[in-house]
Amino acid sequence: MFAYFSPLHILAWGALTGFIFGFLLRKGRIVYFDVIVGQFLLKDFTVLKVMFSAIAVGSLGVYSLLYLGIIDALLIEEITLLANILGGVIFGIGMALFGYCPGTSIGAAASGNRDAIFGIIGGIFGAGLYAHLYPWFQKQILSRLALGKETFPTWFHLSPWWFVGGFIVFVVVLFLIIEHFENKA
Repeated sequence: MFAYFSPLHILAWGALTGFIFGFLLRKGRIVYFDVIVGQFLLKDFTVLKVMFSAIAVGSLGVYSLLYLGIIDALLIEEITLLANILGGVIFGIGMALFGYCPGTSIGAAASGNRDAIFGIIGGIFGAGLYAHLYPWFQKQILSRLALGKETFPTWFHLSPWWFVGGFIVFVVVLFLIIEHFENKA
């Protein structure tokens, strides 16, 4: 029965990482409905700042681990354009209506926000429905507009450091612009 689960020490590390992640989401105020809706209304850029910071640090960390030989390769899944577009639209609509993304809904529920519990239940129901309909999705959507296993560096035949460095510069400039306009308001 438990053959599908990883060893206990791996699960414990995952749980610890999850608790730390949730704590940081709460400290960053990302688990609050008003903050997430404020991002959609372009009034509160906390979500954008946290997400872009995470992407920049994550990119730097992953490519550093790869460069140093600590990890052997990146696990790149095939790009399926239609599935990504459809998933992004569904995710965006759900997040705008619900006011949380899946990760922040768990943090919000743990913080005592009862509205998040209904979204979590809906997410579980939606995941079950997707699993049930997966064969149809695989045939009709997931297999269409497949672009292969590409990343920006492989697509443009450039070092990944150009993209990591460029993204970090972009993030710093964007944050400076946001800070400028937030201080004026």
